[in-house]
Amino acid sequence: MSKFIIRLEQPEDFVAITRVNELAFKSVPHSEQTEHFIVLALRNAGALSVSLVAERSNQVVGHVAFSPVQFSDGSIGWYGLGPVAVIPELQHQGIGKALINSGLASLRSVGASGCVVLGDPN
Repeated sequence: MSKFIIRLEQPEDFVAITRVNELAFKSVPHSEQTEHFIVLALRNAGALSVSLVAERSNQVVGHVAFSPVQFSDGSIGWYGLGPVAVIPELQHQGIGKALINSGLASLRSVGASGCVVLGDPN
């Protein structure tokens, strides 16, 4: 596999991010194939605190989103991870892990209290 870079999303990436999420979740049993709508809703609400893409050969091949979450006990500074998506033919090659690790590093740099995720434990 050729190298990839992780960078902040740009407006010109929005269509590619939608496509990556559609492709990545198309055949996933626990998905309702709405992840691309979730990203769009978070972006439109100004709630994407961290949104990163993986780029290989000038093509977006992965995406991860982090957004603030609220807890009933009033805890502050927490974020939710997700969705995270990599195009199917490049999955299981470390791109998703790199996206997540880069996003978590960004959250640490702003003093986040923590991060939660909901998803398939595998």
